[in-house]
Amino acid sequence: MTNTLHFVDTAQAYPEKREAAARAKDFGEIYARFQPKQAQTQASRCSQCGIPYCQVHCPLQNNIPDWLMLTAEGRLEEAYAISSATNTFPEICGRICPQDRLCEGNCVIEKDFGAVTIGSVEKYITETAWDNGWVRPIKPRTEHTQSVGIIGAGPAGLAAADVLRRKGVQVHIYDRYTQMGGLLMYGIPNFKLDKSVVSRRNTWLLESGVAFYPETNVDAPLFASLQQKHDALLIATGVYKARALQTVGSGLQGIIPALEYLVHKEQHVLQGKNVVVVGGGDTAMDCVRTAIRQGAASVTCLYRRDKANMPGSLREVHHAEEEGVVFKWLSSPLAFLGNTAVEGVKVQQMQLGQPDNLGRQQPEVVQDATYILQADAVILALGFEPEDMPHLFGVSGLNVTESGTLAVDETYQTSLSNVYAAGDIVRGASLVVWAIKEGREAAAAMIKQMGL
Repeated sequence: MTNTLHFVDTAQAYPEKREAAARAKDFGEIYARFQPKQAQTQASRCSQCGIPYCQVHCPLQNNIPDWLMLTAEGRLEEAYAISSATNTFPEICGRICPQDRLCEGNCVIEKDFGAVTIGSVEKYITETAWDNGWVRPIKPRTEHTQSVGIIGAGPAGLAAADVLRRKGVQVHIYDRYTQMGGLLMYGIPNFKLDKSVVSRRNTWLLESGVAFYPETNVDAPLFASLQQKHDALLIATGVYKARALQTVGSGLQGIIPALEYLVHKEQHVLQGKNVVVVGGGDTAMDCVRTAIRQGAASVTCLYRRDKANMPGSLREVHHAEEEGVVFKWLSSPLAFLGNTAVEGVKVQQMQLGQPDNLGRQQPEVVQDATYILQADAVILALGFEPEDMPHLFGVSGLNVTESGTLAVDETYQTSLSNVYAAGDIVRGASLVVWAIKEGREAAAAMIKQMGL
């Protein structure tokens, strides 16, 4: 009997998930790992289709069918070798990627049989690799004298470091924070990504010869010094400036930007409070679920479109609903109410109108349709945008796009010679998997430019 094509006789299954009432009381990850037999059985559901749409719709072009087949056959070390060949952080992507919008959402058996649980198998493969010592420090065949300085230790920068070290390039990473990882470490809650998972990869990079310089703020003099010190620089700082909401009462106390809340949640005690979160992306989902765990009396999420058109993962919405979050679809804040501190939100009801040039229906105001929500705290999760790019690091000559991100050519090189950029600082706020892809590609371009 073949070890694949079992979707016709084997139902889709995910790893065991903790009950909502229990998991809402702590920040532990909500899913257990597959047991070996479970992983093998679920991997065997892959249809090994002629055109692997899961791979086509993966930003990293991960060779998903092959490592599913190897898992179904019990050849896990080989499965890890293939998985890690295209992805620096498979165990992280297995946890936080919105698979329902990417690989699993495009699985050919998804409609009638339920997609292969790709993310859970990916996590299982890599955790098994860690358990068995298959994840070894990088040891290049040749050590080169050329060096690259990377500004920013988020997923793009760390992924670039992986590729560069494999080629024997000397890598130095400079980051403003105490711990490496960027949003992986500071912006994603533990119930989705336990920080020990990120720290483990940081240790692996250190053991692979990458030099970290934490608590390093790069200004104009240091930037100039790094240009002289290294053969190339990679800017991978991400984007952290919260999009503002200019409306009546937006300056009231108790209105908190999403990243400020997620990074410093211990400073924002929401126990017993009525919390309103504005936004419909994955960051908004992180905020509502964190507020639940802080013991908020109620958590309501406002989104101006309907559930089918929200940008975040529907799986995350389902988790949030299980944990007690109330969603108000087709709703937008019209004003924040209160004297010095926020006490409520005046909400405008919306409807979907004509599609824009990308085919997405635009939200329109429903006349004379408003209501009031009580709110002791409001979290704005409206996305992020670049800082004042023309003056990034105080450096002149860095060209920017119309949207304010750094402009790069097809090799990820900026307008400054031997200065490259990748990740959100180029793409704008996006998924971790896209940052990994661009970091790896920028590293390959630098290696080619250095003639290695």
